[in-house]
Formats: sequence, C-alpha cells, structure tokens
Amino acid sequence: MSTQSINPPATGIPVWRLSWGLVTMAVVVGLLSLWPFWDGLTRMWGWWIDQPEYSHGLLIPPVAAFLMWQQKDRLERIPFTANWWGVAIVLLGGALLVVGELGTVYTAVQYAYVITLYGLILSFLGWSAFRLIAVPLLILLFMIPLPEFVMNNLSTKLQLLSSQIGAYVMRLFDVSVFVEGNVIDLGGYKLQVAEACSGLRYLFPLMTLGFLMAYFYKGALWKRALLFVSSIPITVLMNSVRVGTIGIMVEHRGIEMAEGFLHEFQGWMVFMVSMGVMLGEIMVLNRIGRERGTWRQLFGVEFPAPTPAGIPIRNRQLPRSFMAATALLLLFIVVTIAIPRPVEMAPARVSFAQFPMTIDAWRGRRGSLEAVFTDQLQLDDYLLADYVSGGNVVNLYVAYYNSQRKGEAVHSPRSCLPGGGWQMRDFTQREIKGVSIGGRSLRVNRALIEMGNQRQIVYYWFQQRGRIIDNEFAVKWYLFWDALTEHRTDGALVRLTTPLAAAGSEADADRRLAGLLSGFAADLPRFVPN
Repeated sequence: MSTQSINPPATGIPVWRLSWGLVTMAVVVGLLSLWPFWDGLTRMWGWWIDQPEYSHGLLIPPVAAFLMWQQKDRLERIPFTANWWGVAIVLLGGALLVVGELGTVYTAVQYAYVITLYGLILSFLGWSAFRLIAVPLLILLFMIPLPEFVMNNLSTKLQLLSSQIGAYVMRLFDVSVFVEGNVIDLGGYKLQVAEACSGLRYLFPLMTLGFLMAYFYKGALWKRALLFVSSIPITVLMNSVRVGTIGIMVEHRGIEMAEGFLHEFQGWMVFMVSMGVMLGEIMVLNRIGRERGTWRQLFGVEFPAPTPAGIPIRNRQLPRSFMAATALLLLFIVVTIAIPRPVEMAPARVSFAQFPMTIDAWRGRRGSLEAVFTDQLQLDDYLLADYVSGGNVVNLYVAYYNSQRKGEAVHSPRSCLPGGGWQMRDFTQREIKGVSIGGRSLRVNRALIEMGNQRQIVYYWFQQRGRIIDNEFAVKWYLFWDALTEHRTDGALVRLTTPLAAAGSEADADRRLAGLLSGFAADLPRFVPN
C-alpha cells in the first residue's frame, strides 16, 4: 500500500473546486434519482440481506465511492464540461424503467437506475473526467441480482457440474460413489448437492473480488482480463473440491461431517482458498512479460496526492447538460406521480376447483402444493392433478396469476424441471395436431428429462391473455405490451408430465399427452380467460 505525504511543487495548472451550492444541488439530485426506482431498489436491498449469493452487494456502493475518491487529485485538475450524451443516457434509463415496470422485471428497473446514474454523472462531469471513474462506476453492475430464471438455470447447471467433479475427487481417494443428477450415493449415505452448494454464493462475490484485483493490478490488459475471467473456473473448481472433501469425510467419519458448523466453515474456506489462488495467479503473471517492479508497485492501493500549496483555485460552473438531465429527471418524476396508474383488469373466470376430474377415458385425482412452494410462487389459483387411463398416468399442473407484477409471474419449467437431479436430455417445440385453444393452434415445448433410470416427457406452454406462447422471453414482451395496451397481465403456465417406462416408446408417451390435451383444451379458456 503506497501513500504520498509530501506536497508536490505548485504549478500553473489551476485546481477546480465545487462550491457548496453545487455540492448541495448534486446531492439533492442524487437523492431524487432514487424516487422513480424505489420499488426495484428496495427489492435489491432485500436480496442483499436475504440471499447469501448477493450479500456482497452491501459493500459495492462504498467500495465504488472509495475508488472514485482515489481519483480526487486527477479530477480536480480537469474542468467539468457539458456532455449531452449524458442527457440521452438519462432518457434511456427512463425508458428502461418503463419497460421494467410494465414487464414486471425487477432487474430491468435496477439496471435502469444505474444507467440513469451514469447519465447524470456524465452530464455533470463531462467525458474527460467521467472516463477517470468509469471503471469504479462499472463495479455498480455487480450489485444487481440476475433475473430469477437465469439464476435458477445457472444454479442447476452448477449443481450438476459440482456433483460430477466432486464425485471424481472422491474416486481419486478410493471412495466408491454413484452419481444420479445432483445426488451422490455413497452406499450408506446419500448427499444432495443442493442450491446452497451450487457455488453461486461464492461465484458472484469472487467475480467482484476478481474485478477489484484486476483494477488494482498494474499488469498488461490481457493479464487483468485473465485474472477477472479466471475467477469463474476457480470458484467452480474449488466448490467441487469442497463437495468431494465432504463426501470423503462422510465416508470415513459419518454424516455429521456434512452438517452444522463444519459444513459452513468449509464454505468460508472455499472463499479464502479461492482468493489465495487468485493472489498466486498474480504472482505467476508478474513473471510473464516485461512488467518489472515490486509487489507493492504492481499490486497496491494508492491514495490521492494532497493539493499543492499556493496553486490557483477556480470555482466550477454548473454544466448546462446537467441542468437538462436534472430537468428530465424531474419531469419524469412529476409524470409518474401526476398520471394515475391505469387500473389493471382481472377478467372473470372459473376457479380450478371446478376443473373436471373426468376427461374422456381419463380419471383425475387432485393434489396440492406444499406451503413452501405456494409462498414462493405467489400464485392466485392452481390445479395439480394426476389423470389415469388404462394404467397410464399424466400429471397436469396449471399455475394461474390474476396479475403478473414484479416478482409474481409464471416460473419457467426450464428453471425448475432439472431440480432434484433431473437433467434435460432433449428440448424441442411441437404442434399438437387437431388441438386448438380459443381458435389458435396449440404449439408446446416438449422436453425429455432424465434422472438415473427414470425418464419423463413434459409438455408445457404459457397461456397468456389469448396467446399460446412457448418462449420465456416472449412472455415478458407480451406482459409489457398487454399491460400498456390492454391493462392486463393475467395468465397461466400449463404443464403436462408423463413417465416413460423402460419398455415404452416416446411416441406412446406423446400420444398419452396429446390425448389428455385434446380432452380439456377447448374448455381451458373458462379457467384461463382469453
């Protein structure tokens, strides 16, 4: 760590300072910028507090502020100039906010805030000063949680990958294991690599740490990029080694090795060892190429030099571009307050309690979701039933929402189907011949999922305000469009699942699913209105 404590000699270059009036105005504008995005920002705060994967988000704003303060001595030598691109970026942030609000995407609202903040800062500083703090501002993106369907898919893939690599580590130490999805069978014990063990709670903090290390490192650009990118495989590998180590300890010492304090302590060790590996990577990179210098010179935290004595001081002027960006922000706030939100329509419908349990030759038996799932899904009505015909079984699940506002929307089966060790072996779209809903031909997603010797065929689609949608991203677009044009965001997910027997064919399973579909498709709009 290096500091500069001796004042450099005065030069003719003036130092620019902000008056207290400008400081006050900038602070007020910064606070006002929180207003339109408050809903999304409070949601992000909740993720920081409740989700271990994003607990590092609490540290990012003060770290970014410190990194910007590091440039104080350089910033005070640069006059702030108007930059009208900042106004355009503020406008872009406002547009993204509207998309996020109407499309029920918290992540879009959170990114909209950061973009708006970038625009305000650029309009205030000008490009020459802005580029000095561009990297510290970039770190703010690491505090924004990923969309839930992205998180779920990523978690599932990491669970399966950690299970496979962890089992390989166990076999290296002569531990006999059998892996079935994310379940590791040790014979006497079965270890499930749950979401908490997927490695996500280490991945995002270590990526942020890797970004900071790359920022402080004085090596070549390719070395800094490699240092940041390497945080991903390092985290995955170390977490997999942790899974393998737990399995070895369970094999020799019992299941208590995978529980309690020891389990949590191993998690902290993964983080600390991963950080040590990255520091070792810097030492190796220092020996490659032409970089010369001590460890402190190539990797250290510097503090801004004090202002030289006797140097000319000038007061900054308020850039017109910042005034325009502020006016645009105020206008946006006034519009969002003054214009009443349209009342969302919830069309009349029949409850799933009246859904028929006899459909042609199929006889149904109702089931129910556990409270932990209903609390998470926040749905308004649902149907869960097993239909049997001639010894064949098809599970029908329909999740309905009166309003798909932020955080209360249909969950894609592509996120939850692979849970519990299931792996998706095939995924296609298929049109069900002769079956239509509300006059529209039925096109569904078809998935073959597998866990060990078990296989299932799954059909699903999104029934959304008269549309039959087979794409998760299209669902978000139509939510935005229909909220804007029809004041409606109601909709449902429809999913059918049937087991695929060892001696059975996929064609037989497809016929079963299509047979039940044809029996209730025409009646579905009573329960999921067009």
